[in-house]
Amino acid sequence: MGPEKRDRSAALIRRASRVLSIEAEGITGLRDRIDESFSRAIDILLQTPGKLVLTGVGKSGLIGRKIAATFASTGTPAFFLHPSEGMHGDIGMVRKEDVVIALSNSGETEEIVRILPIFKRLGLSLIALTGNPDSTLARHADVSLYAGVGEEACPLGLAPTASTTAALALGDALAVVLFEEKGFSLQDFATLHPGGALGHRLQKVEDIMHRGDEVPLVVRETPLKDALFVISSKRLGVTGVVSDNGTLVGVITDGDVRRSMARGTDLFTTKAGEIMARNPKRLKSSELAASALRKMEEFSITSLFVFDEQDSEKLVGIVHIHDLLKAGIG
Repeated sequence: MGPEKRDRSAALIRRASRVLSIEAEGITGLRDRIDESFSRAIDILLQTPGKLVLTGVGKSGLIGRKIAATFASTGTPAFFLHPSEGMHGDIGMVRKEDVVIALSNSGETEEIVRILPIFKRLGLSLIALTGNPDSTLARHADVSLYAGVGEEACPLGLAPTASTTAALALGDALAVVLFEEKGFSLQDFATLHPGGALGHRLQKVEDIMHRGDEVPLVVRETPLKDALFVISSKRLGVTGVVSDNGTLVGVITDGDVRRSMARGTDLFTTKAGEIMARNPKRLKSSELAASALRKMEEFSITSLFVFDEQDSEKLVGIVHIHDLLKAGIG
């Protein structure tokens, strides 16, 4: 690379770094200004029996759509309403028990200001995300959250850049704190994300495990030769050993059988209970499949028996590492 290209490359990198620094400073500034208004906004969101309505115009509207999606994916029903469409019939999607979060950096966006009286007439609680605490939007809101920034990353100071980043970050803060307050769990998240790579990672063990006759089981008194047949026929490389009342008391792997035979064990006279490994590792049916894979890797095993969520002694299935890999876990 010649000197001119190197100089140009260095200049581009400096300009990109400046943009990132300005955007980062915008978010850092928000952190320092979080106050009791944020707590009041969370309380309003916690108490609402309805949905969350996000509204905004232009770039603020795009940010509003993303925030609505974040709320929806973390357990809070939410949707985006364009204020202009709301003025032409879509306000019918809104109910009296809903809460509105309105985004406008200036707080004077014409479409937002025009729809405010309708929100008030419906008795909706209103949370404002604005860069102008003295604006019309801020004055009419039940809670106004300041999302202003010192400067935009745009060198002309015109294109919304740092301000939209700040609004997005503040919306994320609301969504995350709210779902923490609601006790939204990893299992809840899995329920709302059944598709794609994320859905694969969040599948539950009960969605993948073998059940019923597919589960290899013998009793303590089963001859080792028969236990070996069960291991081979079920094709999971293992069998559970249960007591007379069906409680899992041990496991035998095909490797256990080979090692036992190498020591001279008689397949016909030896009972399953004599060579089984006691206190086998186990899972609950509601655990995530990814947790099963981590446990298999931790203990260098290829199968785990699965137990009922409510009854820790009720055996309900078995999961093999191949099942996890086939399901896209990993």
